Amino acid sequence: MQHNQLFRSTVLLLALAAVPIACTKKPSDDTIAKDIQTKVATDPDTKDADVTVAAHDGKVTLSGKVQTPAVQQKIEQIAKDEPGTSGVDDQTAVVPSADAAAAAAATTAAAAPATAPAAAPAPEPKPEPLVIPAGTAITIKTGQALSSKESQSGQTFTATIVQPVSIHGRTAIPSGSSVTGTVVTAKAKGKIKGEGELDLTLNSVAIKGHTYTLQTNAYESTSKGKGKRTAVTTGGGAAGGVLIGGLAGGGKGAGIGALVGAGAGLVGGAMTGNKQIEFPAETAITFTLAAPLTLRD
Repeated sequence: MQHNQLFRSTVLLLALAAVPIACTKKPSDDTIAKDIQTKVATDPDTKDADVTVAAHDGKVTLSGKVQTPAVQQKIEQIAKDEPGTSGVDDQTAVVPSADAAAAAAATTAAAAPATAPAAAPAPEPKPEPLVIPAGTAITIKTGQALSSKESQSGQTFTATIVQPVSIHGRTAIPSGSSVTGTVVTAKAKGKIKGEGELDLTLNSVAIKGHTYTLQTNAYESTSKGKGKRTAVTTGGGAAGGVLIGGLAGGGKGAGIGALVGAGAGLVGGAMTGNKQIEFPAETAITFTLAAPLTLRD
């Protein structure tokens, strides 16, 4: 009898000693991680979260994306409540879904006060076109030599504007603008008789990328044969005079130079008697507009 009692007492003591040992055994990291992952996947509030759970020495690390801060907090609480968890490192990021972002934007737009669309600025008025009247003097500088002997009727020549043309204080034709012209008549002077002739006119001018047609009065130069004992009327000498006048400032100076040059040409022609009409390159010649010229800005 005493032997049986002793046996039962020993067994009871061993059983009682085993209880604390079983209670103090912690779950493994793998078990902790799997349990948390399962709870997150089955909870109605967190099941749509893209979260990965890892555990090491009882410390749980959460990573991935959640839709809202509320879901983030719920998952973190699930991890903290898991038996065996010693701490939680929440590395999840809050990334709203496309539907949630659209809904938030719509809510913000609905709450914002309505604003009237900005009025379009009124168009600036177009500047009035510049009209250069007929009779306006245009002084050019030839780009090549022209003569009654060497030039041909119908030949095109180039030139540049010497003096700018201004209208109402605005520059209409800047100096340096390119010009084209035509040799209307080129007739060589005879050795004994027959007059030489060189007539020029302007055709076009290029201004700010636009080319405009010009209508000018012809610039006429003649020289008579030796047998008639007369020389140049207003030819090469006039051209030289226009060069002097043009370089002196154009306008009135050009007109004065033309008159002086004409007189000088008459005397020179009378003395030499047989010279052709010649305009060297860069000779300044003044033409007048035969019709108004309208320019657009």
